[in-house]
Amino acid sequence: MKTGKVYLVGAGPGDPRLISQRGLECLAQADVVIYDRLLDERLLESKRPEAEVIYVGKTVGQHTLEQDEINQLLVEKAQEGKTVVRLKGGDPFVFGRGGEEAETLKDNHILFEVVPGVSSALAVPANAGIPVTHRGLASSFAVITGHEDLDKDKSSIAWEKLAMGVDTLVFLMGMRNLPKIVANLLAYGRPADTPVAVIKDGTRPEQKTVVGSLTDIIAGVKKHHLSSPVVIVVGEVVKLREKLGWFDNRPLFGKRILVTRARHQASALSRLLLEQGAQPIELPAIDIKATASTEELDQAISNLESYQWIIFTSVNGVEAFFRRLNGLNLDSRALKNLTIGAIGPATAQALEKKGITPDYLPEVYTTEGLIDGLSRCDIDGQRFLLPRADIADKELTSGITKLGAEAHDVTTYKTVPAADSISQAKEMLLSGKIDVITFTSSSTVSNLVAAFKGEQPVVNGAKVACIGPKTADTAAGAGLKVDIFAEEYTIPGLVTAIEEYFRKEA
Repeated sequence: MKTGKVYLVGAGPGDPRLISQRGLECLAQADVVIYDRLLDERLLESKRPEAEVIYVGKTVGQHTLEQDEINQLLVEKAQEGKTVVRLKGGDPFVFGRGGEEAETLKDNHILFEVVPGVSSALAVPANAGIPVTHRGLASSFAVITGHEDLDKDKSSIAWEKLAMGVDTLVFLMGMRNLPKIVANLLAYGRPADTPVAVIKDGTRPEQKTVVGSLTDIIAGVKKHHLSSPVVIVVGEVVKLREKLGWFDNRPLFGKRILVTRARHQASALSRLLLEQGAQPIELPAIDIKATASTEELDQAISNLESYQWIIFTSVNGVEAFFRRLNGLNLDSRALKNLTIGAIGPATAQALEKKGITPDYLPEVYTTEGLIDGLSRCDIDGQRFLLPRADIADKELTSGITKLGAEAHDVTTYKTVPAADSISQAKEMLLSGKIDVITFTSSSTVSNLVAAFKGEQPVVNGAKVACIGPKTADTAAGAGLKVDIFAEEYTIPGLVTAIEEYFRKEA
């Protein structure tokens, strides 16, 4: 059997978006992924569905596997002929024991490749607005383990040289040893007023930074209840945080926002929220399912020549329709004689990915706006095909009919409650862990409300944000106070509305 290969991949400092392109390529081809603690498990979404996943994380005093066992596991999996990704936080060769793993692989004649990662020693201070070097303040820096047993007879750290010989000191894994780190630096001559920053959960939405000096940093950390994992930065560059701090100055920093879209759509909203500093909690209230029977849709597709218009009212409708179109061995050319409409830019974009530019897009992205626009078109006597969800209301159908046209509403997909997620969302709301609930459709409101089983929904201080008037009406009808309303009925419009709300509240 041919021996496999091991990739020692640095996953970066915490934010899953900071892994390298090469790291993602390795994940996508792996047969086995062996990963550590403190990694964002969303990275595992980049692996192949059939890949074996093995957790080998370590905490203080508790190891899933000892390092020697991890080394041997890498060898065994490669000897089975498998492509193995050893996914490690930060960089594999910066206090990641990647060197030891590489040595073991070399000793056993296993082919390996090292994929460097963004080290938390650099990324975490940068996210806190602290450059480790800066003209006039620091021309040198050192990265030091903060995990060493400082009670042992002889330290491997040359404190007498380090304390005064390097401008910026960055300690990794040093929370438990912070008092001893401070004591050693003071004992070997570092001035007591030297600035210090302790940064918890660096590069993540929940990042928290405490700044002080060698004199008072221990008290500051206790006051703010910081715990591992942290990065400790010592040096004059810490003063720059006040001017250069950017990460925690973003408009939605620290806000926990419930994202209630369908599972496969939640990432787009979450990505925009992350960029503005929020902590998105993806708990989809609905799942999108195929219909039990495609007979009616198949018949409509087979008779497309009998329609003059086809209007898509959602991205889900586009995806479901074209999935069935392709299933019948047809493609976008089947729509060549139809006028094609889309209710908004997201739906239009979904069509463009299928090679179609919509002929009609209303000025206002609502059913009312769609009907109002059609009223200025000559549609009397024409037939419309509307591929929509099973729960779509009749407002569009009725509006088209009143304009003298014929509307054929065809169920193209079903929306069903995501039971486990809804239950979890209810629990988080009751415990006050959510700052904002986002609703992007009436069905997300109805399904979340259903979790309260007929009782008045309890949002416990969370603000309710809705994407459009229909969704807002559904929320209000369920007894929810709509605090935030998107003037532009799009996902970016919703995020902008949330930002503006908190900007006014500040």
